[in-house]
Amino acid sequence: MNNTAKIIIVLTLLTVISGAVLAVLDSYTKPRIEAYQNQLKNAAVAEVLPQNVKVESTEKEDFTYYTATKAGEVVAYAFQVSGGGYQSELVVMVCVTPDFSEIIATKVISQVETPGLGTKIENDPTNKEHPTWFMDQFKGLKINPTITYVKNAKPSKDTEIQAITGATISSAAIVDILNKQIKTAKAIIGE
Repeated sequence: MNNTAKIIIVLTLLTVISGAVLAVLDSYTKPRIEAYQNQLKNAAVAEVLPQNVKVESTEKEDFTYYTATKAGEVVAYAFQVSGGGYQSELVVMVCVTPDFSEIIATKVISQVETPGLGTKIENDPTNKEHPTWFMDQFKGLKINPTITYVKNAKPSKDTEIQAITGATISSAAIVDILNKQIKTAKAIIGE
């Protein structure tokens, strides 16, 4: 047997063994990862919805949303939205009023943006007094006609937020995701 055949056999065996090891590890870790992601999602739902409400989960057209009721009346809807940021997929839990006119609260579930810049959408270590200032801007924000952002200035409209200096792409991505997916959610939930 020549050297080329030996190399091909050795590389094939290494590939098969490596693939088998990865498959076993995937089957072991996948359920744990999914359980952790569900735990994060459930915590985010509890955080964005108003307190002391009855919560019901509904799945419609591969879209899951949570209806919060109090005394038999719908007081809020919560749902997960996601989209591309500067460097990663941004996943946000958002809670809106029943008429989809205002955001009640938002919570970043997952992001892997640029450390020290894009990560400020979730936690801004430079703002010691209010590290969650960016996402907190969405509390009480009007949705219609659309959410917008301003750079290096305080918002002057009730549909406007201030972008993060140096991380405008991440800020704009959050605004874009919310604008698009709140409309989609309204169409699905409103049916």
